[in-house]
Amino acid sequence: MQLKIKSLKYIINICCIALFSITALNAQTKAVDSSLVVTGEEEMVKTEIKKKDSVQPFKRFKADGVAAVIGDYLILETDIIKMREDIKNQGIASEEISDCQLAGRLMENKLYAHHALQDSTITVSEDEVNNMIDQQMDRMVQQIGSMEKLLEFYRKESEKDLKEELFIINKERTLSDRMQSKIVSEIEVTPEEVRQFFDRIPEDERPQFGDEVEISQLVIEPEVPQEEEQKVIDQLTEMRNDIVDNGASFATKAVLYSQDATSTKGGQMTITRKDPLDKDFKQVAFSLQEGEVSKPFKSSFGYHIIQLDKIRGQKLDIRHIIIMPKVTDATIKIAREKLDTIRNSIVNNKISFDEAARKYSDEEETRGDGGKLINPKTGDTRFELTDIDPIIYEKVNSLNEGETSLILIDQTRTGTKFFKIITVNKKYKEHIANYSQDYTKIKELALREKQIKAIEKWQKENISDTYVKVGEEYKDCAFSGNWLKQ
Repeated sequence: MQLKIKSLKYIINICCIALFSITALNAQTKAVDSSLVVTGEEEMVKTEIKKKDSVQPFKRFKADGVAAVIGDYLILETDIIKMREDIKNQGIASEEISDCQLAGRLMENKLYAHHALQDSTITVSEDEVNNMIDQQMDRMVQQIGSMEKLLEFYRKESEKDLKEELFIINKERTLSDRMQSKIVSEIEVTPEEVRQFFDRIPEDERPQFGDEVEISQLVIEPEVPQEEEQKVIDQLTEMRNDIVDNGASFATKAVLYSQDATSTKGGQMTITRKDPLDKDFKQVAFSLQEGEVSKPFKSSFGYHIIQLDKIRGQKLDIRHIIIMPKVTDATIKIAREKLDTIRNSIVNNKISFDEAARKYSDEEETRGDGGKLINPKTGDTRFELTDIDPIIYEKVNSLNEGETSLILIDQTRTGTKFFKIITVNKKYKEHIANYSQDYTKIKELALREKQIKAIEKWQKENISDTYVKVGEEYKDCAFSGNWLKQ
């Protein structure tokens, strides 16, 4: 496959679309309780509800309006219309994309989901999907204001109707995701394959990389005074006593006092040991008996109490309340003054940024590497300037190599302020791809090409073994796959 494109970002996007062809119509963010997650940054995106994408048997629908049938799945004309609308909402020029291309993409998605259902190694439980839906709806209610407004906006008669629609969308999306992941899960590229991939790209067609930087940061967080922590512990202890001794409602107290998204439904959660939650939180939850309420305990995000409602095999139905102790104006001032002193020592060459970060930074993830940041998209230390947080873009762009920024104010996912300084370790000017300098990115592109070929091979084999019926309006389309079985 020749890559006749100059922009690396465009190449990666094209490869991603070919590999992971779950449309935005079906793309719902798998959200988790933001007060408990400890692995990775939470992607700040708005969840959108999509219309019903049919997964019901063909015989239950009239033939009119059916664009295609893939196994047990239908693609309706309205699905294609809604997909185009969603593309427009994302700011993409949808007029450049034909109905044939949209239909082809939807057929691929249905093919993955259909074969995932036949694969005994791929499972998607109802509990798993329902948990996704609960978390999505929590966030949507927060965004729009209330469940009533949410139902009115999406023209649903009841919360049950909305959940049924989301169940279909989420289950199909998850099946399709897992089928695609399985197809490419064991594919790797050797250094020789990366070299061959790069050599096949003509010199005048090699991708151009934008300006990039390597950044380090040093973080100082205000301390929470002991008296503030004790206030929270006392408050949670009082709540627990009222629940245990007087039969007060845990759910009501969660609605009134808990400081996370689950408060809107009385602190209710369903968890497993594999969920990416704080380890102390899981340890306490799985130590409880049904009906038991834990004593107050501390996690990475605050203080909790948990009530175990029901044990269902490897899953727990729980309710929890989290309260986060507050920092004070005095501790905020102390933190800023501390960082100001550290910064002055760096600027006056009394200590290097790397050494200072290792010695003083409160950010555990980066402290051991001198504050050096890792790009989550690529796994290396380089960031394209266009990908940098807009809050610090201007600061980074104006710094020369080795310079240290002024003190910046940021906040955690729970809203607690902290202070940081950043330095630019190295700047890379816009340039044409170079094998040694850009090996990581070239390897990624080579892997994507190999994965795409595996996907194409899988599609070719499985289209021939799957019941496929394409509507008359789409029989003249030049599909990339042999959907017409000619």
